[in-house]
Amino acid sequence: MSTARILSYNVHACVGIDKKLSPERIAHVIQDCAPDIVALQEIDVGRPRSGRVDQAQVLAEMLGMEVRFHPSTRIGPDEHYGDAILTRLPYSMKKMGVLPGFHDRIKVEPRGALWASVQVGGVEVQVVNTHLGVWPHEQMLQLSTLLGPEWLGHPECREPVVFLGDFNAPPGLSPYRRLASEFVDVQKVWGERKAKPTFPGRLPTLRIDHVWLRGRAAVKNVEVVRTPLARVASDHLPLVVDLDFRAHAKPAAPHAAMGAA
Repeated sequence: MSTARILSYNVHACVGIDKKLSPERIAHVIQDCAPDIVALQEIDVGRPRSGRVDQAQVLAEMLGMEVRFHPSTRIGPDEHYGDAILTRLPYSMKKMGVLPGFHDRIKVEPRGALWASVQVGGVEVQVVNTHLGVWPHEQMLQLSTLLGPEWLGHPECREPVVFLGDFNAPPGLSPYRRLASEFVDVQKVWGERKAKPTFPGRLPTLRIDHVWLRGRAAVKNVEVVRTPLARVASDHLPLVVDLDFRAHAKPAAPHAAMGAA
């Protein structure tokens, strides 16, 4: 299999626009998309507001996937909030970390990222999931780190690379333009179809959730999921893409000659 279905979803701590807390609804939205790789943002682990549930683990169990969670925010020893990567494909974690930002100066959320190397058929795909701050200057600071030598500029972050998440950066602003100078906006190149917004969930007007691609891959499908359940389960809509990495597949090893020593 050289094609992977990849989903990015800000789940809003599994609280819907109707204020109902329900990891089950989020799991159903994801399951209906049948993804191979899932990048989630705004996950609660051990927080009183969400019943002290480990949402990352609960969602992984419901979906039959393995999960790695990174807490960008820690409140005491047991209360965490952050992002996750889930998959049923073979993978290894390369890096998880908190990004620089304004949280040490003003009251804003710390932000983080996760980098996993996922085996899609014979191709090693680098998947980096992030959730950037809300201010363009802070986003540019965070992108400088993510595009630098410890993350996407690392020698082991070889193409193909899928960089995705909630960037809080619509097209036209400097953070978006910075990314567009190095990556392909998968929504934008998908045929002649107009790229669709992802936020807010009920009546989306902003395109701030993105899937960026670096390296050769064929875009087979792009969809902003707007089912009735998706429109209420979170304040964001999921973004789903199908990418075919066949161009990066390793050639089969030649058979040994008959009679060779």
